[in-house]
Amino acid sequence: MFDPEDVSSDEHCAPDVRRQGERMLNDLRTAALAEVDGSKFLWFHRKVTLVAGVGFFTDAYDIFAINIAAIMLGYVYGHTPDQFCRPRLSPNQDLGLKIATPIGTFFGQLLFGWLADSVGRKRMYGVELIMMIVGTFGQATAAKGQAMKIVPLLIFWRVVVGLGVGGDYPLSATIASEFAPIQYRGRMMTAVFAAQGWGNLAAAIVATVITMAYRDQIYQDFPACTCTSSVLLCPSDATGINHVDYMWRLLLGLGCVPAAIALYFRLTIPETTRWRMDIERNIVRATTDIQGALAARNRRDQYQATQRADAPRATWHDFIQFFGQRSNSIVLFCVAYSWFAIDVAFYTLGLNSSIILEAINFGGSTDVYQNLYHICTGNIILSLAGLIPGYWVCFLFIDHWGRRPIQIMGFAVLTCLFIIMGASFQSLVPLKQIPLDSAPDPNNYVPVKTRVFVFLYCLANFFQNFGPNTVTFLVPGEIFPTRYRATGHGIAAASGKLGAIVAQVIFSQLTQLMPVDKSNEDGRDGASRQKALALSFGILSVFMATGILSSYFIPETRGQSLETLSKEEQGNFMHPPPTRVHMQNGLIIPMQNLTD
Repeated sequence: MFDPEDVSSDEHCAPDVRRQGERMLNDLRTAALAEVDGSKFLWFHRKVTLVAGVGFFTDAYDIFAINIAAIMLGYVYGHTPDQFCRPRLSPNQDLGLKIATPIGTFFGQLLFGWLADSVGRKRMYGVELIMMIVGTFGQATAAKGQAMKIVPLLIFWRVVVGLGVGGDYPLSATIASEFAPIQYRGRMMTAVFAAQGWGNLAAAIVATVITMAYRDQIYQDFPACTCTSSVLLCPSDATGINHVDYMWRLLLGLGCVPAAIALYFRLTIPETTRWRMDIERNIVRATTDIQGALAARNRRDQYQATQRADAPRATWHDFIQFFGQRSNSIVLFCVAYSWFAIDVAFYTLGLNSSIILEAINFGGSTDVYQNLYHICTGNIILSLAGLIPGYWVCFLFIDHWGRRPIQIMGFAVLTCLFIIMGASFQSLVPLKQIPLDSAPDPNNYVPVKTRVFVFLYCLANFFQNFGPNTVTFLVPGEIFPTRYRATGHGIAAASGKLGAIVAQVIFSQLTQLMPVDKSNEDGRDGASRQKALALSFGILSVFMATGILSSYFIPETRGQSLETLSKEEQGNFMHPPPTRVHMQNGLIIPMQNLTD
């Protein structure tokens, strides 16, 4: 009935027939990739962007909600008084809570990056959300007991959340890049990553709403408290601190809601065409998937025994050989170090924004409600004034200006900004803290100068996102071949989280090791904290300067296909399987499946 062409590779197959089979296989692959790369921006692409973006929304919410929750936890479980004699967590407890998620994220990025390349993007997509949901629910329901204190338990659950967050990076990046048309790839991946800004903002808004909702209960728990000899004294009729305990649990627990909503869509998202062809080596399935799910299902049922084509496989030897090439190893190191450098700054500012807000007098009151309210609203201002605009300005320029110029520009501007902020911090920020609900002291409180510092802070947030923070997410998802794309992205992202951990440790140690200024009534939390923050900005400028150097060795990816960027020969990429097969209606079919 058919006269199929023999494209087998056994001893009876003529070399010219085998070459013809190779050409047909590679033509099928090229046509399938061309359909993906040249597609218009369809509803399917919007769906992928939305489903992947919800994960990053949840990631940012879970990561940065602890910034405000740590202040609330201090009112419930803290004992170390600050300069306003409020109870707060010890420096080590605060550090543990803030680095727990980056530690989990570090391992999650490495693990899920490898698994995404080994077993498939689709099979792993959704598993990381399940881990985030479980970890978030565990945080919200954690309770202290005789054998276990609350903070170590929260640290454990935040590591679990971090594992899920880490898995989201390589999975979402590779899925977005492999589904995206070339001309929209930068904007599509940026839109996914920009959901972080909305997650950060949502955490601040939810915290504000919760604080306002519990206003009366907070004043019942802390009625007319006064500060005496570094001790917060409340009248004997104070009801306790249970309502603040409710608040931080609600704040953290609500983070699982968007993850639960997105879970179904992640579990049902299709496998990428590139993984089907290049790793699963099922070119028939990959080709028919593009034409529609129904057509793919019908043809797959008809030819269940379809043989796999041959293509380069991911093995330890191949991994060493590929990344052992000088050009590839330099690119991997530079994208990893660039991510490390920017995350040192991003997480120093992001996870410590509440501390910085108090240092510049936005907060810092003996009034518990006023302190929480101003910290929450301050985080909203920082998100709206710098973080979110930076993401979306980058969205507008990423496919026109290019990745590399934006990253170099961002690092250069941040270097200058952090030098200015570090050098001028002590002159711009008042030495003596004045509560917001008190009349300002004109001798020590200089609001105009403080506003200048806030402007510089927001500008730094803006150029982080309209710069290296966004680009470092994009480039590792574009430059590596399909079999190592998620693994390479996971390595680069894990390097970034190592930077986040280093940033938190340095920041925590600086605030603890600075000598106490005995002449200042605020002690360690006065002049010493000023010096620590000023030095922190100076250290950040050094990391930004080194990021400029590493960016020069990163290739420009704008307007190029993923296959071109992989620097691997594509004309002879696929080979017929080592068994006798035939081409029938454009499909690779074993002898036993031929129709009469």
